[in-house]
Amino acid sequence: MSEFNDFTWVEGSEPHRQRTREIIKKHPEVKKLIGKNPNTMWWILGCVGLQITLAYFLKDSPWWLIVAVAWFVGAFPTHTLFVCIHETAHNLVFKKNSWNVFAGIVANFPSLFPTAISFKNYHLKHHAFQGVHELDADLPDYWEAKLINNYFIGKAIWLLLFPFFQAIRTIRCIELAVFDRWVIMNIIAQFAFDALIVYLWGWPALAYMGLSFMFSVGLHPLGARWIQEHYLVLDKNQETYSYYGGLNGINMNVGYHNEHHDMPSIPWNNLPKLKAAAPEYYDNLKYHTSFVKLFFTFLFSQEVGLFSRIARKERGGVVLTDVSTPDIDLSKE
Repeated sequence: MSEFNDFTWVEGSEPHRQRTREIIKKHPEVKKLIGKNPNTMWWILGCVGLQITLAYFLKDSPWWLIVAVAWFVGAFPTHTLFVCIHETAHNLVFKKNSWNVFAGIVANFPSLFPTAISFKNYHLKHHAFQGVHELDADLPDYWEAKLINNYFIGKAIWLLLFPFFQAIRTIRCIELAVFDRWVIMNIIAQFAFDALIVYLWGWPALAYMGLSFMFSVGLHPLGARWIQEHYLVLDKNQETYSYYGGLNGINMNVGYHNEHHDMPSIPWNNLPKLKAAAPEYYDNLKYHTSFVKLFFTFLFSQEVGLFSRIARKERGGVVLTDVSTPDIDLSKE
């Protein structure tokens, strides 16, 4: 299994900016899809409200029921809220950046851990420096990939504890370390919310929200999203994959990942329109249609592991302060 001892290293910078340039040149009409979608705020309020309501009704319930509801129900609105946080990270909800920050902090509430603003700081660099190990926190650590290996038990534990592995990765991105007033605001607001839930309804209500969060990004078919986006499951050379399945309906088109990387300034509701406008750039790419199938493929296939990723050393001349809006920048040329 020597082929699983390292990432697949490639020459050149990440592929999406070149495709962005080509799409805008060939289909200039897609520039009209760039914009904001303030209706995302209704999704945020609806999902936060649902999780608070469920936490209230479960406050006196037995633990088996709390765990079951968190896995079968709570994981879905919490995952949708993570998608909303992703939208706010790209400033795709409101015109004012500060409003997007506030929206992200609200969307963060049921997840218990103050991650919305830190996610923004690191996620934008994932776009700008995709696959660059010291800058892309989406890429697993070497020790992480070696520890988990390619076997079922390791990958199951990895999914179960995915938020912690993701947080640890940021330590290696020393060039990106950010601790500003927005991060502090996120921390204060989040812990105040957590304390209020415990004060009003007790620890079981808080545990329901925490379990919903862990399942929404971890040992659950929804956790297959992290495998879907960039793991080399379908092709050893294709770096990014989209998901065109039914869960896009409740998860705000999060599966349109190639489309999102190509034009990150297009809000979630317009991503299918981008695919329809430029089919020659997407119809020939491989894609996933089932999170459930991908979930079990990842767990049980020894051909897929954490080293099943493309990595690079080339930064493509992108400056560290890049805010990942190549579609807007190219539209001005």
